[in-house]
Amino acid sequence: MKQRIRRLAWILWPSFLLACVVEIGVFALVDPGDLHWRGEPLPLSRQGIYTLGFFAFWALGMGSSALTALLGMSRREINRPED
Repeated sequence: MKQRIRRLAWILWPSFLLACVVEIGVFALVDPGDLHWRGEPLPLSRQGIYTLGFFAFWALGMGSSALTALLGMSRREINRPED
């Protein structure tokens, strides 16, 4: 169980830091008020767009970190029965 919590921290923390950096980089170049979806302006406030962007970037980072953690596991760890 301790190893699972540690592995979860290995996934969440780097992906959080990545989301912070990407959020700063993207929104330094893109004005949320200028974003459109299918020709219409997004029906969200700037803060809402920043929030959704952050969580989208965090989810992408989590996927990347989770895949890295999975690829780093041994066969024994993957096939081990639940404790």
